[in-house]
Amino acid sequence: MKKIPLLSLMVILTISCTSQKVSVTNADPKKYMNTITADELKTHLYIVASDEMEGRETGSAGQKKAGLYLINQYQKNNISFPNGASDFYQKIPAAFLNAKRNENLPDSENVWAYIEGSEKPNEVLVISAHYDHVGTKNGEIYNGADDDGSGTVALLEIAQAFQIAKNEGHGPKRSVLFLHVTGEEHGLHGSRYYSENPLFPLANTIADINIDMIGRRDEAHAGSNNYVYVIGANRLSTDLDTICTMANAKYTQLNLDYKYNDPKDPNHFYERSDHYNFAKNGVPSVFLFNGVHADYHKPTDTPDKIEYDALTKRAQFAFVTAWELANRSERPIVDKK
Repeated sequence: MKKIPLLSLMVILTISCTSQKVSVTNADPKKYMNTITADELKTHLYIVASDEMEGRETGSAGQKKAGLYLINQYQKNNISFPNGASDFYQKIPAAFLNAKRNENLPDSENVWAYIEGSEKPNEVLVISAHYDHVGTKNGEIYNGADDDGSGTVALLEIAQAFQIAKNEGHGPKRSVLFLHVTGEEHGLHGSRYYSENPLFPLANTIADINIDMIGRRDEAHAGSNNYVYVIGANRLSTDLDTICTMANAKYTQLNLDYKYNDPKDPNHFYERSDHYNFAKNGVPSVFLFNGVHADYHKPTDTPDKIEYDALTKRAQFAFVTAWELANRSERPIVDKK
């Protein structure tokens, strides 16, 4: 092996390290954002919200089929389960699911996947969505295409975008946990279980981006689907709110609607989805939502009703927000109670 003078070696190493840092920092997230497509989201959703999944009731055979589909997609994209886990499941016993009010729920499981950070692997960004729905009632299947099939398939596409970037040498600086939680419809049980039994310390969890219903529009936006409700981003962290706003302004140009972020709003959506179990433990959290529509919790919430252009753009917004959180120099500061 040819010897290199010490000074020359130091210069080469300095240039190499600088180039590696610049290549990550200067990578254009728009390139990877655009790998999130309406066609792929539609393909996934027509499976996740199909009759075969029988409404994905917590712990049911149909939900387990949906979970296996998610796992197969992660494996297809060479995305593994998290470090410290033995597989893609965080198992949740029936005793936990029924402790608050006994609904005779069987054992269930959260499904998780993970991309390790290149520079700050011990700092973790969580991107969450619930993959359960309400099952069948009176012989009718409640497919839950928007609630929350839309968020479920968004996670698949966001994870794929991050993995494509990693394959090209632009992996996230921080680790990203893709968390599909169970039991949301019965009281946020899956996210509560994770928050009480976290795989990664909540102190190391920099933020949660929670995606719950992003495939439709509500009556307040009848004229355009180019919007998303942003709930909770500023409740704990000014940084998180700023990051959401800046990422949208630069890449997606959605109308960010803060109507339901008002603590006095009577719907109390801030307390009604899975981000809340992170937020109440001091983790900066944002909930992305399209609002309630006529098919909410009805058997007519089917994949053909989804507006795939809106679903795509909102999933892309979640991705670029996650990209900034995963790659910026500092984690968002908690500066509010």
